Amino acid sequence: MRGILLWPLQTLSEARGLLFPWVAVFIGCGVGVWFALPFEPDRIFYLLVATLIGGTAIVRFRGPELLHPVAIIVGCVAAGVLACGIRAHSVDAPMLEFRYYGPVQGRIVGIDRSQSDALRLTLDRVVLLDVAPQRTPVKVRVSVGTPDLAPEPGQVVMLTAFLSAPEGPSEPGGFDFRRMAFFDRLGAVGYSRTPVLLWEAADPGAQVINRLRTRLSAGIMAAVPGDAGAFASGVMTGDRSGIGQDTVKALRDSNLAHLLAISGMNMAFLTAFVFALVRYGVALMPPVALRMNSKKVAAVAAFGVALFYLLLSGANVATERAFLMVSVMLGAVLFDRRALTLRSVALAAVALLLVQPESLAEPGFQLSFAATVVLIAGFGQIEGRILQGRLPRWIMPVFTLVLSSVLAGAATAPFAAAHFNRFTDYGLIANLLTVPVMSLLMAAGATAALLAPLGLAAPAFWVMEISSRWILFIAHWIAGLDGAVTPIPAPGAGVLPLIAIAGIWAVLWRGKTRLAAIVPLVAGFWLWVAVERPVMLISSDGSLAGLLGDDGRALSGARGAGFTAQSWLENDGDLALQKVAATRAGFTGPKGAREFTLNGWRGVMLSGKDATATLPQACAAADLVVLAAALEPVAVPAGCLLIDRDVLRDTGALSVEAGRDTLTLTPVRQVARIWVGPRPVRDQIRLTREPAALASQ
Repeated sequence: MRGILLWPLQTLSEARGLLFPWVAVFIGCGVGVWFALPFEPDRIFYLLVATLIGGTAIVRFRGPELLHPVAIIVGCVAAGVLACGIRAHSVDAPMLEFRYYGPVQGRIVGIDRSQSDALRLTLDRVVLLDVAPQRTPVKVRVSVGTPDLAPEPGQVVMLTAFLSAPEGPSEPGGFDFRRMAFFDRLGAVGYSRTPVLLWEAADPGAQVINRLRTRLSAGIMAAVPGDAGAFASGVMTGDRSGIGQDTVKALRDSNLAHLLAISGMNMAFLTAFVFALVRYGVALMPPVALRMNSKKVAAVAAFGVALFYLLLSGANVATERAFLMVSVMLGAVLFDRRALTLRSVALAAVALLLVQPESLAEPGFQLSFAATVVLIAGFGQIEGRILQGRLPRWIMPVFTLVLSSVLAGAATAPFAAAHFNRFTDYGLIANLLTVPVMSLLMAAGATAALLAPLGLAAPAFWVMEISSRWILFIAHWIAGLDGAVTPIPAPGAGVLPLIAIAGIWAVLWRGKTRLAAIVPLVAGFWLWVAVERPVMLISSDGSLAGLLGDDGRALSGARGAGFTAQSWLENDGDLALQKVAATRAGFTGPKGAREFTLNGWRGVMLSGKDATATLPQACAAADLVVLAAALEPVAVPAGCLLIDRDVLRDTGALSVEAGRDTLTLTPVRQVARIWVGPRPVRDQIRLTREPAALASQ
């Protein structure tokens, strides 16, 4: 028995030297534990965690050698928890807790486009009328019409806008925009229907990188007109404000959206081009080549370009991961070490998780690390078996391209399907046809940057245009094919962790026990297939409801709450438009009083000017009444459950499950975490039939 208990410790001890990648895994586990906590930790909690880290350090350096791996595991998990606490409290900033309409003044720090294709301005140094500075958000984001001025980062502008706090999930367990906004210090979002007025020109020394991005983007789009120029600008500078939603949709449905993410592939193409250019350029100058190590000079130059590209592109998670990876690789070149290994990937993950632990839940983190890890592991497995002399040299580029696309596609498919609710059936073909052209586009962009000051960039811009047009042609062609996209329902909470555990175990562990990865993999996909979607959903403002039926989810309205409607349908694995879903069977009655029946329970959705006046009649006829307005306290008839905006302000969106004798409403906001703010949270809401009502059925 003692030997059985000691076997895991002995196995870990024997694997020393191969365990560093697990450091990132267990830090990630700690991050996941923190986000899953059903309460907001206090100072005592973090003090205990810090004490635990100190205790594991003592065991690691002073305790028995057999316990060293266990101490490292516990310490890494605790470090992930502590990193989350430090990060959350360091970015904690006011969020607007009421609806605001009035003048907004701020400095432009970001320009992009919304899902409705409207131009959006992100502002800092915000001033709101009659709102105290300590209650004013650090940043706000406003959708605007066509502005009267050409917006540039650094400009101080004024406009009249409707603002509100970032919304929470559209359903329990759904994507939490409020949490993401909290970590971005985005305290309010809204829209404006008035002109954007220039209050103060940009300070020459302010927002230098953002202004440079804007000017480079304008230069590219001036030299490369149309959608091709907007795409090339997005790839080279990270400025995607010129790309229309039709193009974004085509790229997404053809599995080419990653080309715009400024991720590892873009960074690798650019740094590889600069590395080769400098290395062979130095080699062409014998006096210099004899006195310098051209390889290390090229590594230093490539690092500088990578750092500039990181800053220029806006430093999103995928770009940061790519930069860290490139930095580790170039550092290995400088120190004469092997550049691309799982240890370098793990080092990048550790740095990112400790500095920005919230990135663990973001699609960019999961997709980029999954692809990178599987590519390194996959090519490592076949390097000595196939790549060394067993294939003709002429076929190697084709083989490498196909294998890379297959491995990366297989690694990222579950995560992409979970986050975006779709599988792109012809994505492999699209990538095979565009990835080589993408490398040409990046090289042409770097060449244009070098030649533009000399006025010789025209040929490079021509190559960029041809490359961009080809990529967009392939994207639209693939996206337009029948069956190009297969809708996928959203998985349950434990599905992605199980699939990730299976992949990590299969890649990082050694020996026959790696076959144990099949167990969590099968369990994850089985849970995904067996997932049950909520029978009914109610939006956070009470203006929309969705009822699941044989034909899919029926919506109570063809317009309004568009983002919520789209989220519900996509999470169902349904690609229908809101106006189509609103025609499905499930709701009856006029627009302001939509009636429905749920397992014998009667309900009505009230909205419009007459909603309050018709409330007594609605309560007399229905068991559940949802009122898209706030209501002064009134006597609600017994047996009628009233959900108005005051209730929804505390609950957020609701899911509804109906049993024969109990109606259960599950709110989004059940846990008071730091990003939820001071607003109260609610437990489940239940309505039970009276015995007389049950007897009558």
